[in-house]
Amino acid sequence: MSNVARVAGQAANTLVKPLDVDELFSTYLYTGNGSTQTITNGIDLAGEGGLVAIKRRDADGNWGWYDTERGPDSHIKSNGNNAEQTTPDVEVKDFNSNGFDLGTNWNAPVNTNNAKTCSWTFRKAPKFFDVVTYTGESDHSGAYQDVPHNLGAIPGMVIVKRLDSVQNWIVWHRSIDSSGDMLRLNLTDAKTNSGGRFSSNSVSHMTDTTFRVYGELESARTGNTYVAYIFAHNDGDGDFGPDGNADIVKCGSYTGNGAFAGPVIDLEFEPQWLLIKNTSAATRAGQDSNWYIFDTMRGLISNSSSTNIAQPTLFANKSSAESTNMDANPAAYALGVSSTGFQITHDYEGINYNGDTYIYIAIRRPTAVPESATEVFDVAPRTANAPGHKSGFVTDMFFRKNSTNASSDWFISDRLRQGKYSSPNLTAAELSASNFQFDYMNGVTTDTTATSTLYAWMWKRAPNYFDVVAYTGNGTAGRTVSHNLGVAPEMIWYKNRSDTSNWIVYHKDIGTDPTTEVLELDTSDAKRTSTAFFNSTAPSASVLTLGTASHTNYNNNNYIAYLFASLDGISKVGSVTHSGTTNVDCGFSSGARFVLLKRTDATGDWYIWDSTRGIVSGNDPYLLLNTGAAEVTNTDYIDPLSSGFTITSSLTAGDYIFYAIA
Repeated sequence: MSNVARVAGQAANTLVKPLDVDELFSTYLYTGNGSTQTITNGIDLAGEGGLVAIKRRDADGNWGWYDTERGPDSHIKSNGNNAEQTTPDVEVKDFNSNGFDLGTNWNAPVNTNNAKTCSWTFRKAPKFFDVVTYTGESDHSGAYQDVPHNLGAIPGMVIVKRLDSVQNWIVWHRSIDSSGDMLRLNLTDAKTNSGGRFSSNSVSHMTDTTFRVYGELESARTGNTYVAYIFAHNDGDGDFGPDGNADIVKCGSYTGNGAFAGPVIDLEFEPQWLLIKNTSAATRAGQDSNWYIFDTMRGLISNSSSTNIAQPTLFANKSSAESTNMDANPAAYALGVSSTGFQITHDYEGINYNGDTYIYIAIRRPTAVPESATEVFDVAPRTANAPGHKSGFVTDMFFRKNSTNASSDWFISDRLRQGKYSSPNLTAAELSASNFQFDYMNGVTTDTTATSTLYAWMWKRAPNYFDVVAYTGNGTAGRTVSHNLGVAPEMIWYKNRSDTSNWIVYHKDIGTDPTTEVLELDTSDAKRTSTAFFNSTAPSASVLTLGTASHTNYNNNNYIAYLFASLDGISKVGSVTHSGTTNVDCGFSSGARFVLLKRTDATGDWYIWDSTRGIVSGNDPYLLLNTGAAEVTNTDYIDPLSSGFTITSSLTAGDYIFYAIA
């Protein structure tokens, strides 16, 4: 195992870049077909090894845990204490270099026809995750066994399951270590003294090469066989991501306060996956203390989103279907993510009982910088099969419009607040749209009436390219909001979601001081000057700075911000003074597929062109982002250019800002 990846075409022993989260962890959603299918999630299980956990979402069904140490034919379930069961080629058939193959069903419904299903893949890698199998060497008299592992770090959490007999799963976590306590993954029990499964001073017996277990039936009895799943805890020592210094997994704890304004957990990164368990009690107020699993693919959203957005959860200890009611408690929205961690946002006892201790594992959202524009941007009309708009990648934001309908507003939505939308041509507060869902690997929306003129422009969040930030205003001048773009954003769209308000646009090339000169996305107005939006401070590679204006930072109002940056060969944020015919060099090799253009020195609309509808040497259809007007098809304002695009002499001369994607 290594935390450095190789680039194709390089010598086999040439180590060229640190691993990204995308290469180590995947939440992959799919629909079963009752036969065989290949799940391609980009994780090298055949070469590196790891674990795949699978659960049907839309109906009751056992969990299936499969790992490369035991082989694809062997199945254990976290919702029971059953021994390992082996059934060749009917569940997970093979582990591949970029995912795994599924067979038909058996004891775990991993591929039931038409069933909505979720898989989580954890790849072996130092400082992230490891899987080991071992044979017990101790008896119940208290003799211990140090089991070797390859985590290369002191574990943050260890999960052990006996394979050859009916026994409970046992869990050690660094946050409940002080008295050798443990939990049971298949039960709701509170933490309990491990009774010899783990040492009463386990922290000194968990090392970067071994973990210690004792000779009890569930842990290390002589001659019995076991599997252990070992999770790291990064604390400033992670060596992942583009710069090789990012933490991607944390094992920690928090104390509940029983309030809707619940605990704020600072991870120093935005999570995409969370596992949470109450360690203080098996039940609270009639609610079981389950092992809750949340992820952003299924609907883990922003901590500044509305409380009526359903937030699906699955329980590692239960066979029940995915729930949006938190065990029949009407707390559909119980927690949310931020750019630096997560916050509990409900008094629900399962994750926020006053005074109780909760442990968690958190895994960071993707960190890979895109290498091609087709990985992160697409335009597509609505089709007859879900998802309605297909992009070919996990989509995090889209805006859409019927291009031929003169009374059709624009709609913009994002994964952090799915089920909600705003209109860039209107000042209205946020509204609801149940069909605006991101529950797909390759596009957005649940509506599936084929409409060739209803287009969606789709973005994926990625470092150095595009980011989305949801936050709640506090009305304080100089307030900062963290983001994960990784570079200073060059263009930002801000919208107050709670109230009627103009969209405010920051652009690095607006006037002589972009921190005081702004545009409005919903109007054709020229730039205007104000210090109240950004407190006269430019955004940095880590934070946005806000003033006191209600458009960007009114106390207790919710906001959304879309952050754009230039990325060589993929996107370009810039400006141009146009007169006559103007070639705009964006550094592309095959021209622009998307162009946004706005005049700044006088009134002018927000023009949008894209190659799906046509960027050609001749008339090009354009839409105006600031109006609901139908597209105009009888003008030739831009032409193709291999390095970007050309503005023709037909467009009025003046100063323009632009945003283009290859």
